[in-house]
Amino acid sequence: MPAKPLKIGPLTLGGRKPLFILGPCVMESEKFTWRMARKLKRICGDLGAQFVFKASFDKANRTSVDSFRGVPVREGCQLLAAIREELGVPVTTDVHTPEQAAIAGEFIDILQIPAFLCRQTDLIRAAAESGRVVNVKKGQFLAPWDMKNVAKKLERFGCKSYFFTERGVTFGYNNLVADMRSLYWLREGGYLVMFDATHSVQRPGGAGDKTSGDGILAPVLARAAAAAGCDGIFIETHENPAKALSDGPNQIPLAKLPALLKKLGAIHELAR
Repeated sequence: MPAKPLKIGPLTLGGRKPLFILGPCVMESEKFTWRMARKLKRICGDLGAQFVFKASFDKANRTSVDSFRGVPVREGCQLLAAIREELGVPVTTDVHTPEQAAIAGEFIDILQIPAFLCRQTDLIRAAAESGRVVNVKKGQFLAPWDMKNVAKKLERFGCKSYFFTERGVTFGYNNLVADMRSLYWLREGGYLVMFDATHSVQRPGGAGDKTSGDGILAPVLARAAAAAGCDGIFIETHENPAKALSDGPNQIPLAKLPALLKKLGAIHELAR
């Protein structure tokens, strides 16, 4: 049976309205991060959409050693906390180590565990013991039913407020496939589930020294996931994806976001 709704600050995951996790891939600068947060707040306010602001302080799993990483953990988490206080929206970011999870737990509403690290027990434990909501992205190498073992770890370490994010499964080399059946199986397993529309269209390492992708397909998959009955949608967005410092080929242009969110909200309501 599907999980009970989860309260995240003033928002609800698993209710009649979808929850959106929105934001740029990485904190390109403090000014950029504030600008994106304010624009997203305005867009979602106009639509009456509930959203969590997302921005990564560090991208620790970049393809190349020369790729842009971000900012120090405490600096990034303090920036997100300031955004939450000014704009009144919950915030989330990735954590890659137990040490990062401990720091982020002081500031962040939802600690996100990247897909590559979803079976790292020490990291799961640190996130669980932070007392924050935890979002674990399902590894590209795992079946939906394998996530029950991640759930057992979270619960063993005292975390009852968590959800999972589907972001595609490895299909040969440099390619992912989004299987909408996974959303059904995860929810039937009793878990709340988001769908990551933009990372699901990645082509990991597809450009040699960086990841490429099919961003034009992200809205298509997002609509399909909403129709399949997921609890929310994760979308990375940017003012100008062509100039983004990370994951540009997969991010949805900010100008196209309002129309997409409106469609997703309508589809979600019908599917529920």
